[in-house]
Formats: sequence, structure tokens, C-alpha cells
Amino acid sequence: MAMEILDKVDHVEHLLSPEQLRARLQAVGEARYHYRHPFHLRMHAGELTRGQMQAWALNRYYYQSRIPIKDALILAKSDDPAFRRAWRKRILDHDGDKDGYGGVEKWIQLAEASGLAREQVIPFTGILPGVRFAVDAYLTLVRESSLLVAVASSLTELFSRDLISLRMDLMRKHYPYLVPGLAYFTGRLTQAPEDATFAMHYVTNHAKTRAEQEQVIDALNSKCEILWAQLDAIDYAYVAPGNIPPGCFVPEA
Repeated sequence: MAMEILDKVDHVEHLLSPEQLRARLQAVGEARYHYRHPFHLRMHAGELTRGQMQAWALNRYYYQSRIPIKDALILAKSDDPAFRRAWRKRILDHDGDKDGYGGVEKWIQLAEASGLAREQVIPFTGILPGVRFAVDAYLTLVRESSLLVAVASSLTELFSRDLISLRMDLMRKHYPYLVPGLAYFTGRLTQAPEDATFAMHYVTNHAKTRAEQEQVIDALNSKCEILWAQLDAIDYAYVAPGNIPPGCFVPEA
């Protein structure tokens, strides 16, 4: 019993070094990031139909459209102009500086390359309720958390570059009809690592206590769970058992 108490005291009082914190975060990604999800494994093996790829592109658009809103929520939490100047780049990356540019528009182009009409994608017609709930949970996490936790929740970008690079190569191989819509991924190859470097530097310098460091790790865990839950909903509806909820997108035979 005494040993358990000492272990808890040690856990609370001993601050992780920046290297130890990075290692803990890296371990979360290696264990929980959604590149391991069965839906992604099927995608990368070329096993998905065009209809299943359309369902993925359509549902993922809801997440993409919420990213600049999430970043605006984070901006509003900070009273540091230097932080805001750095972070607002993310909104520009996704919204663009005028119509027809930015990551959100590029994702619409990917959905169009899959065979969907723009008019189907933009209004979120047919989005799965599980996807909507997961994405909205991410906004709630950011809205209701501290700036430190909100920034930490973005650290899935630490792991996204390798997934994006792999995905682009395999999409060209297995889903050549998507090639005209791959501009989104091209942009993220440089944007995601830049964003991850900034966020990592921020959390390692602003998590001043062991409790705050554990909050950072928990935030990344939560974000990985949210991404996984989105794919769970898509896989359940469109792969196995194929139970599409009423009112949701139904691929053509």
C-alpha cells in the first residue's frame, strides 16, 4: 500500500522532460492513430468499391469543414498576438484567402473525383450520425478545454504525413479515378508537419506541471478516439455489416 502511494506521488510530482513527453505522445500515435483502422487497411489494399470511397469522402468532408471552425475556437482562447498570428495560418490553409482555394475546397474536389456532385457534398446530405457525433465531440473538446489541451488535441498531425504520403501512392495505384482530386493531400504533406512542430513546441513549453503533461497526453488520446470513431461508423455502415442508417448516403449498385 505504501509503495502504491509513493508511486502516485512520483507520478504527480516528477515532471517529464521534453524528450519524455514527446516519447509518450509518439507512443499514443503508434498505438491509437487511425492508420491502423480496418477501413484504412482495406482502402490501402485496394479493396474498397467506388461507392465505399464516395461514402468515405462524403462523411470525411464533415470533419474537414469543421477544422477551420476548431482553429477559430483555439484562436479565441489566446491573448498572445504571436500565438494568434502563427495559428491563424491554419484557417487560411483550410479556408483559403478567397473562394475556390484552401483545403476544404480541395476536399470537395476529391469527392467530385469520386463521382459525387458538389451539391451532394456541401450541405452534408446523408452524413452518418456516428460521424456527425464524433466530429461535434471534437468541437466540444476544443471549446470546453484550456488552450493547452485544445492545442494538444491537434497533435495527430504528428502522424498524418506518413499516412498521407502512403495514401497518395496507393490511391494512384488502386483508385486512379481519384487522381484529379489529390491536391488536398499534396498540400498537407508540408502543412501538417509545420503545424505539428508548432503545436509540439507549444505543449512542451506550456505544460508546466506533471498534471498538465498528463492532460496533453489525454487530449491526444481523445483525438485519436474521435478519428477512430468516425471510421467505425463508416465501416459499419458501408463495409460490414453494411447497416446504413435511414436518410444517409446510399451508394449506387
